[in-house]
Amino acid sequence: MQPYRIFRITAVAEAFSWAGLLVGMYLKRVAEVTDMGVWLFGRLHGALFVAYIVAALWVARTERWSLLRTLVGLAASIPPFTSLIFERWVARRRPAERAAEPSAAN
Repeated sequence: MQPYRIFRITAVAEAFSWAGLLVGMYLKRVAEVTDMGVWLFGRLHGALFVAYIVAALWVARTERWSLLRTLVGLAASIPPFTSLIFERWVARRRPAERAAEPSAAN
């Protein structure tokens, strides 16, 4: 699997885990119904956070990102949903030869 594809998957998954965690925090702190959402999505988000960091560093190295782009990509893991915004921004700026990834048949 290509580094960028793994980065893209982890960016999207990390954003979705943020959504689950925010819902879980609402259910725990505001509605005071249950803390299961925080328990489940907290663990899931933690794992996906680490996966996103590793994937961002991997793709930064393979695609030779600048230090600034790499730092912004790493910082995008902190605010909710920003990893998704950063991934879309990077996707629009990838060189044309890298944007067309080879198919699985190759």
